Amino acid sequence: MMTGSVHPEQPRPQRELHAVVLPAGPELFQAVAAALDGRGPAVLPLSPALPAPALRATLEALRPTHVNGVRHAHGVGVPSEVAVVIATSGTTGVPKGVQLSAAALRASASASLRRLGARPGERWLCCLPPSHVSGLQVLVRSLLSETAPIVHDGFSPEAVLASGADHVSLVPTQLRRLLPADLSVFRTILLGGAAAPADLLAAARAAGARVVTTYGMSETCGGCVYDGEPLRDVDLKIGDDGRIRLAGPVLFSGYRLRPDLTAATRDGDWFLTSDLGTLTGGRLRVLGRADDVINTGGEKVVAAAVAAVVAEHPAVADAAVVGRPDPEWGERVVAVVVSAAPPSLAELRAFAKERLPAYAAPAELIVLPEIPLLPNGKPDLATLRYGLRREP
Repeated sequence: MMTGSVHPEQPRPQRELHAVVLPAGPELFQAVAAALDGRGPAVLPLSPALPAPALRATLEALRPTHVNGVRHAHGVGVPSEVAVVIATSGTTGVPKGVQLSAAALRASASASLRRLGARPGERWLCCLPPSHVSGLQVLVRSLLSETAPIVHDGFSPEAVLASGADHVSLVPTQLRRLLPADLSVFRTILLGGAAAPADLLAAARAAGARVVTTYGMSETCGGCVYDGEPLRDVDLKIGDDGRIRLAGPVLFSGYRLRPDLTAATRDGDWFLTSDLGTLTGGRLRVLGRADDVINTGGEKVVAAAVAAVVAEHPAVADAAVVGRPDPEWGERVVAVVVSAAPPSLAELRAFAKERLPAYAAPAELIVLPEIPLLPNGKPDLATLRYGLRREP
């Protein structure tokens, strides 16, 4: 018989994780509500538009206990505090699960509503996928506002403008497609997911919009910095490596089944983002992703900074910048633009050199009818890097 006071460590309480492969709508809204108040299992919202191979890869990596109510082989529960798991591939293509607690989601939504001055009973429009954190948080803000969200499965400018919603969350491409309509129909347009060009913000505000720009990611329950200033109880600093660090009650509980990834992105209470930024007068300026730095001829170029300059060209309606392999320079700076009457490469380079170091000027120009997007509204950088032919 064993004696003494040594006791084995008790396993953490677990709850079921249900993958919910559903379109945006009341059923998904109720599943999220039940997950947050503890009446139901934790949920992993997945888009029914996911191609079958991507769905299989996500389920294999994240191992939910159930899929649409049916027990899933080899499923594993989540820690009891986790209410929602958001699947995100980031830039690697390998599905990761960002575990979000009910407390973190409520803290984020409450701070958002407080900053915006949103009142109980005001309605939110969800036209972003709720399988991504931006769409999910529209549902959570609706719960805290004690209203049912207006849900659109997909994006239609006409339907958005006629929705009757008080507040809406959009990505820049969606906002551009609403112009030049009267945007004063919304009390607030939350704008995130990608950097917003200055001309787009100016045009939207001229059309009557109250636009609030947001910065955040799945790991912070979505936007946690509004118009450059952190939300209530969110701490923000820039590390010696230039990377943005965030702390506060909105942080995620860890990556599902990946303690190694969790440890790599945490420094005590701080979350180490993959973004570079500066702080001036307490206001954050996001420069771009650390892994989107283009190394060309030994010089480091922040792709987002070049894209912002290219987008300022009067003939350019939209722009993205990526690095592509180059036998001489290591990588070359490639500008992808949307333009009805595009400038020549020489003209664009001259324009860029007036505002940037010469080595940052685009070495290649690609013209497209639109920038390819991921489902969350961000530019599809992998396609831009590897899937396009050079414009003759």
